[in-house]
Amino acid sequence: MTELMGRDGTWAFDGEGIRIVPGRGRGVHKLRADLGEFTVPLAAVATISYEPARKGGRLRLRLREGADPLLQVTGGSLPDDADPYQMAVDPGRVGVAEYFVDTVRQARTLEQVPDGPADRYLLPGPPVPLTAAGVDGIAAFDGERLRLEWRWNTSETKRKDGPRDFTLSELAAVEWRAPSGLESGFLRFRPRGTTRQPAPDQDPNSLELWGFKKESGTTALLAAAVAVRLPHPSAGAPLPDPGKALEAAPAAPATAAPAVSDDHDTLLRRLRELGELRRDGVLTEEEFTAAKAAVLARFHTAG
Repeated sequence: MTELMGRDGTWAFDGEGIRIVPGRGRGVHKLRADLGEFTVPLAAVATISYEPARKGGRLRLRLREGADPLLQVTGGSLPDDADPYQMAVDPGRVGVAEYFVDTVRQARTLEQVPDGPADRYLLPGPPVPLTAAGVDGIAAFDGERLRLEWRWNTSETKRKDGPRDFTLSELAAVEWRAPSGLESGFLRFRPRGTTRQPAPDQDPNSLELWGFKKESGTTALLAAAVAVRLPHPSAGAPLPDPGKALEAAPAAPATAAPAVSDDHDTLLRRLRELGELRRDGVLTEEEFTAAKAAVLARFHTAG
């Protein structure tokens, strides 16, 4: 047994898999804590490396494409502090980290683990049931059924559709994109036979996402829990790239809600949302101030 402890948690390798246990300190990202302890089988490992830095360094584990539903659905876009496959290494443990890397690499060579994509998920995904909140709604998944319920600030389009309920057999895919700056992220569920994909704030099958630590991390876990129970991407067409989902969507009809830069009501709604996220602890005071200033700047531009 080879073991490495750090402020992010503990990694232990027994020759067959790497057991990852998140740390319990306040600095450990909520996504890591919610994901909990899990084991990466050796067959899922593509590479492992130690990256030196001025003070200590970082241990980085890369998995084979298609082996992990969390990486598949997030497209590798998790922030470093939320990524469960990274560990900060203290200066006094550099030698242990390098030995850990050598041990795992030797085991991969002996077991002749392939480098190519996996044809099935090799990790079980996050445990269920899971509940995750977005800006305009809440998603709940029990392993068999998915339900979306809307908050007071959701769009009229979503409100008219009411709560959404799906069985796994009714879903073709799940897509997730992290928020970036003023651009909303989304957690989108694509029912079978669906072709049109409206913007997240108008899509009755999507949650709009803002912030990350308290909100979007849990939505990523829920997305992975759904994805692992759907057909593996190798069974057909690969999952859409969440970053390109909106680009591929057809143009909205003339009656659709105006773009955020042209619609004062949308900008005012964004300000209310920012205040709610600050109140709930999703945004820090500094993040709230910066985001508010940017929204106000766009408001003046629209005026």
